[in-house]
Amino acid sequence: MCFEAKRLAKLALGPVLMLLSMVSAGVMAAGEKVNEVNMAPGVTAVGQNIFDLHMTIFWICVIIGLLVFGVMFYSIIYHRKSRGVTPATFHESTKVEIAWTVVPFLILIGMAVPATSTLLEIYDVEDAEMDILITGYQWKWKYEYLSDDGENVSFFSNLRTPQSEIYNSEDKGQHYLLEVDEPLVIPVDTKVRFLVTANDVIHAWWVPELAVKRDAIPGFINETWTLAEEEGIYRGQCAELCGKDHGFMPVVVNVVSQGEYDEWLSGKKAEAAEIKELMAQTFTMDELMERGKAVYDRNCLACHGANGEGGVGTAIAASAIATGDLAGHLDVGINGVAGTAMQAFGGQINDVEMAAVITYQRNAFGNNMGDMVQPIDVFNHKKG
Repeated sequence: MCFEAKRLAKLALGPVLMLLSMVSAGVMAAGEKVNEVNMAPGVTAVGQNIFDLHMTIFWICVIIGLLVFGVMFYSIIYHRKSRGVTPATFHESTKVEIAWTVVPFLILIGMAVPATSTLLEIYDVEDAEMDILITGYQWKWKYEYLSDDGENVSFFSNLRTPQSEIYNSEDKGQHYLLEVDEPLVIPVDTKVRFLVTANDVIHAWWVPELAVKRDAIPGFINETWTLAEEEGIYRGQCAELCGKDHGFMPVVVNVVSQGEYDEWLSGKKAEAAEIKELMAQTFTMDELMERGKAVYDRNCLACHGANGEGGVGTAIAASAIATGDLAGHLDVGINGVAGTAMQAFGGQINDVEMAAVITYQRNAFGNNMGDMVQPIDVFNHKKG
C-alpha cells in the first residue's frame, strides 16, 4: 500500500473505533441490560416518546456512519495508487454539490419533525390536575402542594443516608445518597404540573424515569409536568452543581394509587393541624431536648458535628453563640449568617422545631445554659 493510503488508514482508525462502540451500544440496547448502556423509557408516555426519538436518531446516525465509512474504505482499498489507479482530474461536480446539499437537508427535516413534536409535548403543561411548587435550597428540596381551598401542604425533603455510610464507617446501602426522609408523593395516572424555583442558587430537579428535568433558578418559576402510568418509587438528583453538598441532594418520588394518595394527604393535613396546636403549648426541658436532638441530627449535624465539635461549620460546644445572648442565638437560627454556609432556617423548620433545637444547642455538648425556648418565643422573635 502506498504511503498516502497508509496515512488515510491511520486517520480512519479513530472514527472506526468510535463507530464500533456506537454499534456495540446499539446491539446492547436491544438486550436485557438496556438500562446499563442506554436511556430508559421510564414510566410516562412522554418518556417513551423521548426514548423512541433517541433510538430513531441513533440508528439514523449509525446508517450514515456505515455509508460514509463504507465509501471511504472502498475508495482507500480499490482506488489506491499501488493498483495503478489514475486520479480523476475534474475540479468540481454540480450534481455532487447538489446531492450533498439536498440529502443532508432532507435527513435533518426528517429528524426535526418528530423532535419538534416531542419537544412540544414536553412543554405542554395545560390541563394539569394538580400543582406542586418545588423550591431548591442548599441542600434540600421543599415541596408545597397548591390547592384551590388554600389548605396547602408543604414540607422539606432531606437526605436520609447516615453519616456512617458517607464516611465509610459502615457499608453503603442499596440506595446510597438516593434516599430521603420525606419523599414527594403523587397519584398514578394523574397529570401533575411542577412549578420549579430556588431559594439561593441554581439547582435542577431531575427524575429520569418520570421524564422530568428542569432548572430551579432564584427569582424565576419554570414549569414542567409528568403523568406516571405505573406505581413505584422513582429516584433522581439535583443536576446542577450548586455547592459543596450538591451530591447530597437527592429526589425521591412515590407514585401511589389515588386512594393511598388521599390517605397520605389527609395525614399531612392532620400533621399541620397538630403543629398549630403545639404552637400554643409549653414544653418541659426533657421534651424540648428530645425533639431538639432529632431536629439537630437532621439539619445541623452534617456541618456542626455529632458532638457539636464543628467541621464544615463552626463548633456549637462552648461557642459564643450557643452560650451567649439568647436573642442573638435565635437570630442566627432564624435568619442565618450572610456570607457563610449558615442558612436561614426560619422558613425551613417550624417554630416548635426551632424552639427545640435552640434549647438543645444551649444545653447539650456541655453548654448547660439552662435556657428553655418555647414556640411562642420563636414566634415573638420573628414578629419583633
